[in-house]
Amino acid sequence: MKEPGLSAAGGCLQKNFEATIEFSDRQEAYALLGGHDEYLHVLRDSFACQFVSRGDALLLYGDEGEVRAAAAVLQELLSLHRQGTLVTLHEVRYSISLVKSGQADALHQLFSDTLLVTAKGRAVRPKTLGQSRYLATIRKHAVSFGIGPAGTGKTYLAVVMAVAALRSREVDRIILTRPAVEAGERLGFLPGDMQEKVDPYLRPLYDALQDILGLDTYQKLMLKGVIEIAPLAYMRGRTLERAFVILDEAQNTTDKQMKMFLTRLGFGSRMVVTGDLSQVDLPRGMISGLQEAAEVLSGVAGIGFVRFDASDVIRHEVVTRIVEAYAAYEERRLADRQ
Repeated sequence: MKEPGLSAAGGCLQKNFEATIEFSDRQEAYALLGGHDEYLHVLRDSFACQFVSRGDALLLYGDEGEVRAAAAVLQELLSLHRQGTLVTLHEVRYSISLVKSGQADALHQLFSDTLLVTAKGRAVRPKTLGQSRYLATIRKHAVSFGIGPAGTGKTYLAVVMAVAALRSREVDRIILTRPAVEAGERLGFLPGDMQEKVDPYLRPLYDALQDILGLDTYQKLMLKGVIEIAPLAYMRGRTLERAFVILDEAQNTTDKQMKMFLTRLGFGSRMVVTGDLSQVDLPRGMISGLQEAAEVLSGVAGIGFVRFDASDVIRHEVVTRIVEAYAAYEERRLADRQ
């Protein structure tokens, strides 16, 4: 980055400060500025400085504070792109929000944390500070809870951590489970064998594993029993040792099911429980096991909780607005009841 005029500042911010972001080629410029300059338009709307595209370079000029902030965002995004990560609108908007709130160092650390590389060569990294806290909690605790809205990466990142633990031989197997609430764990009336009966409920877990491992490796590990995917009812009576165990959609467990699951923890194992308390499908009046666990186990040694919010949603920006709107609606309903 070139910063002409810096020496003339005299300790004060300048109004004609300049910085230059240089790209290796036009393709890199396209990746950073977006198709039809989509990302560039977002930057222009976010910072009170001028952006001038000049071939393989982008010139920024104006108020020194605004130019420095915009340049910091672009440098982090450029570094992320050069590490092999696709820059999306989320990375652009989230980078801007962190830099404008004075968290540029946190942004740099966030983008530097590579968890693993998928079968297709894609580097997996946390995309928000909430996700980063979640990963740190999983690394530190025997039992971790990730609670928050859809689209925050709770399940996918838990599966990533499970695969990483398996690759480093911290565990010998991965066990993934979900409650089959719609069928009340009574699956006999559905067509097919037991695996076919539960497949619709476990599909998101299959998809995550196949994305990370690749189809061939995934199928081999499944056949060997290294990866097990089963409904929650199958966990009863077992002690799970040297396993990475993930309970997904935990908001739909009963209090007894949650206690049963958590007490399956064996030596050398790690558990991650994920769920969204705004999407409980249990019969009316039945207490969610996830809600109860969050109250009962808060502060217990060896157990960590991370709560995600709308800022951690990694989907279309409209999804974030939907989450925020529903959260505001629930707050108004609770206020009206009081």
